[in-house]
This record gives sequence, C-alpha cells and structure tokens, in this order.
Amino acid sequence: MIRLNRSRVQIVSERMRLRPPIHADFLVWCALRRESLEFLQPWEPTWAADHLSRRGFTNRVHWARRSIDNGTALPLFLFHAGTGDLLGAITLDNIRRGPAQAATLGYWIGERHARQGYMREAIRAVTHHAFKVMDLSRLEAACLPENAASRGVLESSGFKYEGVAQSYLQINGRWRNHVLYANLRSDRRGRSDAT
Repeated sequence: MIRLNRSRVQIVSERMRLRPPIHADFLVWCALRRESLEFLQPWEPTWAADHLSRRGFTNRVHWARRSIDNGTALPLFLFHAGTGDLLGAITLDNIRRGPAQAATLGYWIGERHARQGYMREAIRAVTHHAFKVMDLSRLEAACLPENAASRGVLESSGFKYEGVAQSYLQINGRWRNHVLYANLRSDRRGRSDAT
C-alpha cells in the first residue's frame, strides 16, 4: 500500500513502514549507525568527519526533501511496523527521466536487523513503487563481488546480474570493482545463472 501526501511518500509493506527521514529521527539513526559501524564499514564509502553529528544529519534531511521535491531521489528510512524501531534505509537515487526512466538503488541495514528478510521486503516494496507509481522502467544496483548477502538479497528480489564495473566506487577508502544488477519492469531476460 502506498500513501502520497505531496512530497511525503510513505510505503507500507507487511512488516515495515518506509518514509523519508525527518529531524526527529536523528538519535535513533545515530545510535543504529554507531552500533553497526564495524558491520557496515567494509561495504560503504568512508564516513565523513561529521557523519554522526546533528549537523550532518540535518543536511541529510534537507537533501532528502530537496531530492524528493526535485524528483532526483527517493531516500527512505525503514521502520518496523509493530515496534517503530529504525531498521535501516533504502534510496532510489540518480533518477533519470526521459528515454531512460531509470534509477539506482542503494541500501543498508543495521547489524542487529540483518538476515531477517527486512531488506528483501523493502527492496520488493520500493521496486513495486518505482514501477507502478513512479513509472520507472529500470532499477540498477551495485555491490562488492564478495558481498554475498547483498548479492543474495538482490537476486532473490528479482534483480539479475549484468556485469562488472571496474573501480566503480570508493569503498572504505579504496576504489573497488562492483558487480552490477538490474531489475526491469518488463523483464524478458529469463533466469540468470551468474554467480
């Protein structure tokens, strides 16, 4: 189910409520990111010096609002529907209209919430929203080749392996190759056996 209120998007899945970040999320976001530092660090760009600061978070909230209003990104926090706990985040970024109708998917999950199916559920809900509500045609995602958990969640969410991008992103201070995946609204490619 999807609720729209101007630029305030809310996506409701079976166990979660996905919505853009707001200023009041700072403390729970900061706590979850801090406690998950070692878990997330191998897979993310190096955190800026102000990453966990209130000012850094305020900038993040302002960026989220502008991006949604401009139609360039859809950053969402994942909250457990029953407890209200912050679980992680998912973002459709680099939204391209015109002939492309595409976006890039990025996500993270707090360590204590990992491997419980939350991210798979979030990816499926956001994919549905992207194709049915936003009228996108293609979603792209990339992850490190050795990130078996991320590859598995993408593949089980309908994304198919497309190749390798050399020195794609700077992760944990180093330029790293990434494996590329895509999900198409009208996918006729068949099953992918890539590993």
